[in-house]
Amino acid sequence: MAVLASASQLPLLQALGAVGGTVAAPGFRLVDVTSSAGIQFQHNSGAFGGKFLPETLGSGCAFLDYDGDGWQDILLINGMDWPGHKQRRSTLRLYRNNRNGSFTDVTSRAGLDVEMYGMGVAVGDYDNDGFPDILVTCVGQNRLFHNTGRGTFTDVTTASGLGKRLSFSTSALWFDYDRDGLLDLFVCNYVKWSPEHDVFCSLDGKHKSYCTPEAYRGETCWLFHNRGNGTFEDVTASSGIFDSSSKSLGVAMLDDGQSGWPDLLVANDTQPNKLYRNQRNGTFKDVAVEVGLAFSSEGRARAGMGVDIGDFRNSGHNGVAITNFDNEMTGLYEFGTKTYEDIAAQAGVGLASKNSLGFGCSFFDANLDGWLDLVVANGHIDETVRNIRGNLGYAQSPLLFLNKGNGSFRDVASELGPAFDQPKVGRGLAYADFDRDGDLDLLLTTNNGPAHLYRNDHAAGNHSIRFRLVGTKSNRDGIGATVRVVSGGSSQLRMVKSGSSYLSQSELPLTVGLGKRDRVDQVVINWPSGRIEEFKNLAAGRSYECIEGKGIFPQDGF
Repeated sequence: MAVLASASQLPLLQALGAVGGTVAAPGFRLVDVTSSAGIQFQHNSGAFGGKFLPETLGSGCAFLDYDGDGWQDILLINGMDWPGHKQRRSTLRLYRNNRNGSFTDVTSRAGLDVEMYGMGVAVGDYDNDGFPDILVTCVGQNRLFHNTGRGTFTDVTTASGLGKRLSFSTSALWFDYDRDGLLDLFVCNYVKWSPEHDVFCSLDGKHKSYCTPEAYRGETCWLFHNRGNGTFEDVTASSGIFDSSSKSLGVAMLDDGQSGWPDLLVANDTQPNKLYRNQRNGTFKDVAVEVGLAFSSEGRARAGMGVDIGDFRNSGHNGVAITNFDNEMTGLYEFGTKTYEDIAAQAGVGLASKNSLGFGCSFFDANLDGWLDLVVANGHIDETVRNIRGNLGYAQSPLLFLNKGNGSFRDVASELGPAFDQPKVGRGLAYADFDRDGDLDLLLTTNNGPAHLYRNDHAAGNHSIRFRLVGTKSNRDGIGATVRVVSGGSSQLRMVKSGSSYLSQSELPLTVGLGKRDRVDQVVINWPSGRIEEFKNLAAGRSYECIEGKGIFPQDGF
């Protein structure tokens, strides 16, 4: 006897594959658990009517295990009121994972109850003591917080040599560019701006509006070399990174030439993107133009916002996603023999993203089928945009492109439940398995609004396997290591990486979807030190700790 589904049952039946005809169901839902998880956060852009440029950009977020208990905690970056317009106090927020689906605000007890106009965040254990440290980029002075290992952080900005540098910094990442076992620091800077040198821009010649980046001069990114004694040396000029024309918002690390040496891909706003190829001698060379990542396929610089890398074709070589302004489409680049080709239009990503302004983006396997999907946070920069362009809104729905496994994607955001698809002024984006059930959950920030935590409720019955890398000769986090997972004729490549997305950082442990396969035939780890380790016949459905030179150790559950 046929039974009709109620409207409330329909999304779940779609996720289970019971509805949909010839179109494959996503196989999961994204449930907004922000409130039930105890996440109470409101971003403060500081907007008071002055239309200051930083107010448009929002702030980022991160998943990190700050206390080393094996559960991912949440860090949310915040802005503050501008001088002379003080109305409230706002700080970043650190939420400790209670291991039961909820979180506790531990900002004050952790020593992070500090006001700053925060933008982005990068997490990494720069002193190899086993506890992740936090770099917060800011308008003004960036801040470095050292993890004491006792649940607290100490501001070491001045002591580390990162002090007395005022700028408009955005995304950042930790990576070991010289492979000496110590994490170095790369920081993106946007433009030369300060409240004192704010430019008057107007759409009607009378009322102030937000300027585009063309109104300001660019600013170079920074590269800091880790000396190994708690301090950093500015090697921006000597490394070949210096470029005062850049207007950088996003950065991702990759191994472009598969040399084992980390390279950097920088998304620039209205300026050509940069691909800094590691010359293996402490210097970098920008090769973005020659490899096809600097411009759009029409040969012009787009408004690059966020960026991520991932082997979405399971070809053994990472592709690239770069979010851009509205009417520019998200770029999706596939690696050929020597260059990258933007396949966004033919892959189903281009047209779907054309009327959106993208910020955060991440490759992750949302349905654990063994193929990397792509999620994008969207939102415009000006609340008056609909008065200018009738087809656009300030708040915009995120996009989630499900990988079909044949080089094309399908946007399934509207099929994932009622909460995820709601328009919002999206900015930062990160993923982690915060509830340790084997699938990846999402954290999304909004400009001058709340953060959203989405729990992934997996329904397709696919399996996964999880790896946490611990370096000994390599940096303790294993950042820069690649893991190749071979199972049932399928080969997947993953990299442990800091940064990526937009102003944000996802968790460092790797979750690899296996589809219906319940075992992994082979795992090959390439460590930054050059060491290669191979393991065979691993069971799915659990997490493994991989300690460089000592072996692989199964953990209880995920």
